[in-house]
Amino acid sequence: MAISVKSEREIELMRMSCKLLADVFQNLEKAVKPGMSTMDINNLGDKLIRAHGCVPNFLNYNGYPASICVSVNDEVVHGIPHKDHILQEGDIVSLDAGLIYKGYHSDMARTFGVGEISEEARLLIERTRQSFFDGIKMAKAGNHLFDISNAIDASISPHGYGIVRDLVGHGIGTKLHEDPQIPNFAQRRRGPKLQAGMTLAVEPMINMGRADVEWLDDDWTVVTEDGSLSAHYENTILITEGEPEILTLY
Repeated sequence: MAISVKSEREIELMRMSCKLLADVFQNLEKAVKPGMSTMDINNLGDKLIRAHGCVPNFLNYNGYPASICVSVNDEVVHGIPHKDHILQEGDIVSLDAGLIYKGYHSDMARTFGVGEISEEARLLIERTRQSFFDGIKMAKAGNHLFDISNAIDASISPHGYGIVRDLVGHGIGTKLHEDPQIPNFAQRRRGPKLQAGMTLAVEPMINMGRADVEWLDDDWTVVTEDGSLSAHYENTILITEGEPEILTLY
């Protein structure tokens, strides 16, 4: 496994790519409301990305037909936007997207509540977010990759949620998906040693019920097998000699 270590110049390009993507997400969060279609969200996201002079890296990636993955309620990831899929009060919606700036990729995801949501749903979103921050406490040079995985698992397991195993985080840089793969569940090995200059997309995907997922007939949309709600929280991070730098925060 060859994990790329970025030069100072590459890190600056990654920072800018991620900063622009965070701006897109800040605007998308403000826009999400009941009555919008998932295609409305996609079209707005695509427009915002292109307004920055960038291109959406998800569009046509391995055939994916949209710029923003929009996944609602029991959809875990890779939901395909549709003009007839209308957001309702009380839904939760996960947005996952990235862009390319001067050849460098960024990637992030957030789950938002649509209007007033249940306390159960709010806690799922908050605990999924918290598991990311618990995980990256271990994301520093000299530690090992799976220290991150183990910390995410330790954060989530006491709540009885299901940690999705079929999908994992990844390295990122001149490609959207680079080595290594980053599971969100405990590992028996420690994995490769982290070095300053590595850029990783860490992304817990957490189900309110069981961990099991299935793919719909469109070959993209991943849903919880038991129909339970699912939340997703992702940032692109930079490994440093000290604390990790979160490149996609806003």
